[in-house]
Amino acid sequence: MRILNQKRALEIIDRFPQAKVLVLGDLMIDHFIWGKVSRISPEAPVPVVEVDADHLLLGGSANVLHNIHAIGGRGYVSGVVGADKIGKRLIREFRKRQIDIQGIVTERDRPTTLKTRIVAHNQQVVRFDRESRQAASADSVERMIAYVRALRDELGAIVISDYGKGVVTKDLLDGIREIMKERNIAICVDPKKSDFSLYEGCDIITPNHHEAGRAAGVERVSRDNLIEVGTALLSRYRYQALLITRGEEGMSLFEKNDGVHHTAFPTQAREVFDVTGAGDTVIGVFALCMASGATFREAAFLANHAAGIVVGKVGTSTVSQAELRRAI
Repeated sequence: MRILNQKRALEIIDRFPQAKVLVLGDLMIDHFIWGKVSRISPEAPVPVVEVDADHLLLGGSANVLHNIHAIGGRGYVSGVVGADKIGKRLIREFRKRQIDIQGIVTERDRPTTLKTRIVAHNQQVVRFDRESRQAASADSVERMIAYVRALRDELGAIVISDYGKGVVTKDLLDGIREIMKERNIAICVDPKKSDFSLYEGCDIITPNHHEAGRAAGVERVSRDNLIEVGTALLSRYRYQALLITRGEEGMSLFEKNDGVHHTAFPTQAREVFDVTGAGDTVIGVFALCMASGATFREAAFLANHAAGIVVGKVGTSTVSQAELRRAI
């Protein structure tokens, strides 16, 4: 079934510069170390990586915001960082992009999340993380809620980007839902916790197929049980829609609108298939489309095109507006 024609798709994309999206969640930095392997260490049976280059990139909810900014939308950010070099680096990157940093809270006893990946010959060798998963302090939660309250009349959509690092708590979500309950602003959630009741009352949730399976109590989500899993989750919780991302098979959208409607969006095959950060692209572009007046199905269609571009790139990547236009 034709979701939207080219004219309608381009109309939505043209509205991106006027659309405003708040991204709230776990801020982090992705550190990529690139090199090559030609020998095994004499000290242990592990590869020796000869480093060629390394890069620090926006990760987690910061990468969701980066995707929105890169494709031409206007993004706001709220989250928690530590009083360390990585936290300062994040704030510097936001300022460079002229993104408001008033919603960022610094906790002195908390490290800013840093994920380091060592990549050799375009394959990840190992990853190590520096992080804390303790819940954000009550004061930090209140300050983030106050920031949402100050922006409530400006926004077209909110993204809750939960990476399980302690920022997205029940108190935070309760505060956001209370502020937005009488406003026509889409609340989009990229979940991490297996208990999806935490996110109940939000408009759309975008788990991958593994996360959806765990939430539904299903060991493995396949083509055979996908509809059953999606339908069960949609009926169990008060979401308006559920978007399950399925790796190379694309994504599937379930809508609660006079029953359940299922539509599959296969992603175009690529020579390179790297899903690093693809979920951030999906929810960032999806929320931006919603803020630009798109329906759930229109937003999913465009987000899937954006994801199809990102998985053709190695490492955490974004999509430009020109790339999305060419794909359309």
